Amino acid sequence: MGIKENLEELKKEIPEHVKLVAVSKTKPVEAVREAYDAGQRLFGENKAQEIIFKQPELPDDIKWHFIGHLQRNKVKNLAPFVEIIESVDSLRLLREINKEAIKNNRIIPVLFQFHIASEETKFGLDLDEARQILESEQYPEMKNIRIDGVMGMATFTENETMLRKEFTLLRNIYETLKKEYFESAKHFKEISMGMTGDYKIAIDEGSTIVRIGTAIFGERNYH
Repeated sequence: MGIKENLEELKKEIPEHVKLVAVSKTKPVEAVREAYDAGQRLFGENKAQEIIFKQPELPDDIKWHFIGHLQRNKVKNLAPFVEIIESVDSLRLLREINKEAIKNNRIIPVLFQFHIASEETKFGLDLDEARQILESEQYPEMKNIRIDGVMGMATFTENETMLRKEFTLLRNIYETLKKEYFESAKHFKEISMGMTGDYKIAIDEGSTIVRIGTAIFGERNYH
């Protein structure tokens, strides 16, 4: 099946309230355009240089989600156009996003990334670190960022019990933060979890954004 058919099949399985982000990392601009022509508008990249290269080559109404580990010196390149930065894992990064958002006269939505996987290589906060950010002196001064929810990457495994446990952990973190800090904030509503191998389980456990690459574009080419 081609990209268009893959998207059609996925959209039959994903509920309307769940956003589908097509993760186009390592894929050429032509593949992104093919998905765009099939009606897809949300795309995700995990490397700053790749999103910076692709964005000017593609239609302006694409909504770009940045989903990878973000170095602070790259924020200035994303700030003019990025729809949301899903991978905020420090106060310093949040401050940098706010600074660049001011320069671009916009409010940039972000998600807090949490470490929910058993793999040590994954980035992310724990609940106490998120509380420290939200209770810091700097946080109330940041008027040009908006925290819309949480994101996490589960362990790369076929063990459904482990996946459910990790997704439940992220949902519980979301519910804790909602209750403690965002009870009246309508914008704090996103739980971004689930990829090609585990998105059905993630949706079962409360995901509102799934990030799917291989099931749309095929296997990645890292050469």
